[in-house]
Amino acid sequence: MFLVSGSLTYDLVAVVVTALAGLVIYYKWSFTYWKRRGLEYLEPSIPFGNSAKLFTAKCNFAEQFAQFYNEFKRKGLKHGGVFMFARPFYIPVDPAIIKNIMQKDFSHFVDRGLYVNEEVDPLSGHLFSLEGDKWKNLRAKLTATFTSGKMKMMFETMANCAKDLDDLTNQAAISREDLDIKEILARFTTDIISSCAFGVDSNSLKNPDTQFRYYGTRIFQNSAWENFKNLVQFMFPPKILDAVKFKTTKPDVADFMFNLVKKTVAYREKNNVYRKDFLHLLLQLKNKGKITDEESVVANGDKGKEIALTINELAAQVFVFFAAGYETSSTTMTFTLFELSQDHNLQDKLRQEINSVLAKHNNQITYDAIMEMTYMDQVINETLRKYPPLAFLNRKCTTPYDVPGTNLHIEKGTMVVIPILGLHHDDEYYPEPSKYDPDRFSAENKNSRPSFTWMPFGEGPRICIGLRFGMLQSKIGLTALLSKYRVTLSNKTKTPLAMDTKSFITTCDTGIWLNVAKLD
Repeated sequence: MFLVSGSLTYDLVAVVVTALAGLVIYYKWSFTYWKRRGLEYLEPSIPFGNSAKLFTAKCNFAEQFAQFYNEFKRKGLKHGGVFMFARPFYIPVDPAIIKNIMQKDFSHFVDRGLYVNEEVDPLSGHLFSLEGDKWKNLRAKLTATFTSGKMKMMFETMANCAKDLDDLTNQAAISREDLDIKEILARFTTDIISSCAFGVDSNSLKNPDTQFRYYGTRIFQNSAWENFKNLVQFMFPPKILDAVKFKTTKPDVADFMFNLVKKTVAYREKNNVYRKDFLHLLLQLKNKGKITDEESVVANGDKGKEIALTINELAAQVFVFFAAGYETSSTTMTFTLFELSQDHNLQDKLRQEINSVLAKHNNQITYDAIMEMTYMDQVINETLRKYPPLAFLNRKCTTPYDVPGTNLHIEKGTMVVIPILGLHHDDEYYPEPSKYDPDRFSAENKNSRPSFTWMPFGEGPRICIGLRFGMLQSKIGLTALLSKYRVTLSNKTKTPLAMDTKSFITTCDTGIWLNVAKLD
């Protein structure tokens, strides 16, 4: 072995010192990025940049970027820069700039900047993460699966799950048993999504130990290592992640989802099964290249020039529909009931609307009845303001961009984070932001606020494609519960609520327990 100093120990120390010195120099140079671009920024430190609280689990991603938003807003700035490790992130504060990024100048910010590798991790190739033309083409095809007409088609399947929810709640009312409402509603939405996405009755409300419930929970319950992996995709260039064959989907979750999708698809195609659900529409895209009103899922003759979905692409869409659909809606209903359990005037006002509307529809939960509940919309919208499920939005600059009204030039590849939680709790737009007030979303009050200050589903061309479905299943669940039961807060619930610092979805760190009493 060649020794420079004649001592292996001294040489190793020299190598380590040199490497550390090089790393410090690299950090110091990287930390001048925003200064060189003329943008005010928060002073970073080695090694975490501005995100020490995030990486030490003192807050979650949304809370960290809300803090950045508040610091820039306090300084009267329209925007600012921060660093995650050595990587620069741009934080817009002014709603006008946010509107440009999300909508007017969307062509510069098409991508989310999430890592996708369909070869080693096929389930990563879903609509939420795809980029460029592939995202654009798939979005155009999938848009037809979430029209109001398709929601009506799936409504009966969704509403049937409310019967099991009513049965379980009724048992709790009779036995005076406290309900872990997040768990109950997660099982409810698991039943809906498994039925609509996979065409399978999971029966999670009757049996909480089903595979669907286990893997649904598994998607969002992360170890420290798995949580770190979620952050890695924001920190390193795709080429490095490609080199190490990085996977964003947990292997056991991927195996379960893939095997189930393939098995269900094979059965339906072989037997030409028709069912009013999301999977039927995806099967039409796979086999026909387009969605039709036909009951058949098997192609008749030539598909023409339409590009069909592959089985991997189909599985990826089913996966993200399941993951996003069950968790966000159950969380939204949970926080809604938490707030209403503490304000019986609001609860009674909503119940009065629910029951008066249902009375006009033979006391049945129908699609038309749900659509008539305007105060229900206000209540859910206020919940989504105070507790947005996905409380930040990330974008990547895909073509160089000059921010209007400023001297800032954003380079291609720069990461952008829209701090939704910060916007939703800004007292300039929402006075007394910690107060729960559905009247904020009356027609008059909505029109008095700047646009792009309420974005629980995103905005612009990448707005959540499942918005209608998510709202619909939340309304069904709340209608089923509040039409028959009064909810009050259990002593088992720890208040004030603390949010889970390890989750990308806004969720409580401990259970939310409610008491339910059947109305006369």
